[in-house]
Amino acid sequence: MKHSLLLLFASTLHAANLDGVVNIHDPSTLVQDGGRYYTFGTGGGSLVSDDGWTWRRGAALPRRGLAPDVIKIGDRYFLYIAANIGAQPKAAINLLTNKTLDPTSPDYKWEEGGVVASSDGIEDCNAIDPGLLLDPNDGRLWLVYGSYFGYIRLVELDPRTGKRRYPNAVPHNIAINSEASILIFHDGWYYLLVTHGSCCRGADSGYNIRMGRARKVTGPYLDNLGIDMLQGGGKLFAASAGRVIGPGHFGLIDLGQGVQKFSLHYEADLDRGGASVLDIRPLLWKDGWPVAGENLRAGSYQFESLRTGTALEAAVEGFPVGGRPVRRGPPPGPPPGGGPPPGAGGPPPGGMFAGIGRPIPDQDVNEVSKKWPTGTLDVRMSNYLSQAQQKWTIAPAPGAGGYPGAPFYKITIAGTERALTATAEAELAVLPAFTGAPEQLWRIDQLADGSYRIMPKAVPGGKGPLALSAVGSSFATLSAFDPKSEKQRWWIKTP
Repeated sequence: MKHSLLLLFASTLHAANLDGVVNIHDPSTLVQDGGRYYTFGTGGGSLVSDDGWTWRRGAALPRRGLAPDVIKIGDRYFLYIAANIGAQPKAAINLLTNKTLDPTSPDYKWEEGGVVASSDGIEDCNAIDPGLLLDPNDGRLWLVYGSYFGYIRLVELDPRTGKRRYPNAVPHNIAINSEASILIFHDGWYYLLVTHGSCCRGADSGYNIRMGRARKVTGPYLDNLGIDMLQGGGKLFAASAGRVIGPGHFGLIDLGQGVQKFSLHYEADLDRGGASVLDIRPLLWKDGWPVAGENLRAGSYQFESLRTGTALEAAVEGFPVGGRPVRRGPPPGPPPGGGPPPGAGGPPPGGMFAGIGRPIPDQDVNEVSKKWPTGTLDVRMSNYLSQAQQKWTIAPAPGAGGYPGAPFYKITIAGTERALTATAEAELAVLPAFTGAPEQLWRIDQLADGSYRIMPKAVPGGKGPLALSAVGSSFATLSAFDPKSEKQRWWIKTP
């Protein structure tokens, strides 16, 4: 594919961008209950969100342990939380169960389920940092755990009770020199993601996430160089960047239709005073390996259809940047009758291909738009020519809320307030101003291949959910998203 992931925000350094209260350490995989999102952290605290974007403090657990993980199976939530027994590495992982995560529900009651894994302080394992996988192939439930005091271990649980299935079975050793382990399954492979480096030192923490994969859940887990994670292998997945330090504690969020994200925490977010914070980022896939995507930053971009290669634009008369080419002086080549060759001194050779001899500035949209109609504009596709009507500003819409990991955005022609809008006919238009109406709020999800799905929050008349779709090379509309089609996939590129 000629468009690599590196084309998409290659120079953009990541910054945590969730809203509200996001302070947490060692967050569990996000789970939903009643439309709300929940995560639990070290110390027994929790965060809750109505939309996955704005977060607040939630109810505390009855246990104050370390690095919990949680999963819903059937009508119950199984939460596993570790505690040191005296000095590390003597520890135990306890099970808590509940019918609901909503503390206002009459069914809200955490029940103790006992110890499911432990370490005696002598063996080469520290039974902390539980991570869960419900195998989509056979419905078996697996628990991984451990830390730098020894091996990462794997045991099987009973999905009916959440308890250890074979208490006397010897655990499988699958990795070493890591912690905060978790398993995911994708396209015939089991992936083990672990956290390397030092934790709990704020902006001096060395946390980073690494991974290996195996055809069997019990391993061996090898990295991209073929090194076993039992021998210290691990392909890098996420590292510190920009003003966030120490990523750790991966958790998969599968939103369906090919949209996957992952939760994590940073040991220190310098823009939030060095606090440990939750974040949610896109999960991409390349060459059989998960890739940590980047959240979209506010800025000006072009929208290019993956299917057609043409760009989204307002349907107005376009004007060539710098004006139309004209002949300036003699054509290129040796001057008549001899003389020095072109480029050997003097002015550049002429001709309509010679240019003007200096950089051409961007179009001034305020000047160009004087020739545009003042009312509603249609939308179409065209070859990208760096013209003003092809450049769009994406910015969070104030007070509009969001969805897991991102706010709703407003999309306007760069340098103007002319807003991309979904119409009652499930088509597209550019209105003279942004009003904040649902049809002017846009959800932008990065897909597994790095391209984007762009959807209005709502279409007038309830015709939704629909996605921005390229029809041929010259027309754009809204239609139901098809994960197998390229029609609704877009590159969002810096113009």
